[in-house]
Amino acid sequence: MSEKNLDFNAVIDRNHTDCLKFDFAVKRGKPQDILPLWVADMDFKTSSFVLEALQERLEHGIFGYTETDDSYFEAVAGWQEKHHGWKVEKEWLVKTPGIVFAIAMAVKAYTAPKDAVLIQQPVYYPFTEVIRDNDREVVSSNLVLGEDGKYHIDFDNFEEKIRSHKISLFLMCSPHNPVSRVWTEEELRRIGEICAAHGVVVVSDEIHEDFVFGERRHHVFADLDERFREFSITCTSPGKTFNLAGLQASNIFIPNGELRKKFIHQIHAAGYSQLNTMGILATEAAYRYGEDWYRGMMSYVEENLKFMREYLKEKLPQVRMIEPEGTYLVWVDFRGLGLKEEDLEDLIVNKAKVWLDAGAIFGEAGEGFERFNVACPRETLKQALDQIRDAVAEIL
Repeated sequence: MSEKNLDFNAVIDRNHTDCLKFDFAVKRGKPQDILPLWVADMDFKTSSFVLEALQERLEHGIFGYTETDDSYFEAVAGWQEKHHGWKVEKEWLVKTPGIVFAIAMAVKAYTAPKDAVLIQQPVYYPFTEVIRDNDREVVSSNLVLGEDGKYHIDFDNFEEKIRSHKISLFLMCSPHNPVSRVWTEEELRRIGEICAAHGVVVVSDEIHEDFVFGERRHHVFADLDERFREFSITCTSPGKTFNLAGLQASNIFIPNGELRKKFIHQIHAAGYSQLNTMGILATEAAYRYGEDWYRGMMSYVEENLKFMREYLKEKLPQVRMIEPEGTYLVWVDFRGLGLKEEDLEDLIVNKAKVWLDAGAIFGEAGEGFERFNVACPRETLKQALDQIRDAVAEIL
């Protein structure tokens, strides 16, 4: 059997499908005719093998409570070992309907109200939301944009924040969203040593683990050192890799039995049990049979990155693309335009009619930046860049 869905240039109309990206602009305060490149799902049809597995169950017609068996675990574990060299054990696996849900459960499990939780802004904004919404204090050791055009960890500040705020839980994004760093082994080991020394539990959001470019490699934090494994919660999902976010299936690995017990207790307290039927089927089919689709998608996304890099250099030199090492999310520096945050938002949303994620929602360190989702047909990406170019030309 061969993969059928490899035409990533195809523009698929997502309007009128209750699509968050396309159908809810007005309800979220945006113009009706805005072009969306914000939320992190793809505009590509997923693997034909996933669709066939779902279609078979649709024809069966019964969607009762569904649980996973050895076959599911073998597919998930096989993907982790093949792509990341990580051998996981079945008892480590806890399934959740999403990684943000899992992070919220971890916040509840490993901290108490009013405790401080450490993050690294600018970072995926639900990190901040689940901390605050659970009555914990947000503490950030901000990433630093170096002269080399890359974001770096200020390790002295990182450790000082742990000490001064009595941190017991750190939420890490690896690869990092939105600045698209793929942390090196040295950087991750240094984080691990600091957290080990201070008794900090690390929740590592590795949902973008399969999006790494060039010669770089994603290192599973928990797999770098047996000590790290004992205080790590590793969050994975096929949602980004195979465009399955709406099917809500995530695989959380917790080797430490006591940490796993506390985590599962919070899931039970929330009243959640099995994954949805279609999420289970899609996850197994994707990990078992989706390799060709995955490789085709990655090649196309890399070409989109090349296209965007050259476009900005030639036609929008006023803005700077932070060179992506991973993810399909591009962090772009608009500060060269000299606009206030509200004026930049007006330029992008109302003049260019493009919907991006404004940098400020990732924390104050993100002000002046915008996050682009380039997992879309090149025609869509070009249209968005053209509209921004024309809007910028009007103000210069």
